[in-house]
Amino acid sequence: MKARTVAMIGILGLAGAAHFLKPRFFDSIVPPQLGSARKWTYASGVAELGCAALLAAPATRRAGGTAMTALMIGVYPANIYTVKKHWHSPKGRAIALARLPLQIPLIWIPWTIAGDSTA
Repeated sequence: MKARTVAMIGILGLAGAAHFLKPRFFDSIVPPQLGSARKWTYASGVAELGCAALLAAPATRRAGGTAMTALMIGVYPANIYTVKKHWHSPKGRAIALARLPLQIPLIWIPWTIAGDSTA
C-alpha cells in the first residue's frame, strides 16, 4: 500500500472518529440552511469512516478513492460557509481562508488513488 493511501486512511479515520468524539466543532461549520447540524455531523463522520474502510481494502480501493473525492467536494461548501461565518473576525477569517486550499489535496490525492490500481 502506498504512503498516500495510508495517509488518506489515517486522515479519514481520525476525522471520522472526531465527528463522534467532538461533534460540536463539526456542528458549528454546517450551514444552517441544511437543517439539523448534528445529523450532518454524524452522517459525514460515517461517510469518512466508510471511505477509510474502502481505501484500506485492495478490492475496494478504487471505489474508496472515488467516494472520498466526492465526499471532499461535497463538504467544501462547509469550508466556504466557515469563511463567511468568521469574516468579521481577522483571526477566524485567516484560519478559515487557510483551510480552503488545504481541501485541494484532499480532493486530488484520492482521485489519483482511484485511478491507480497499485495504490
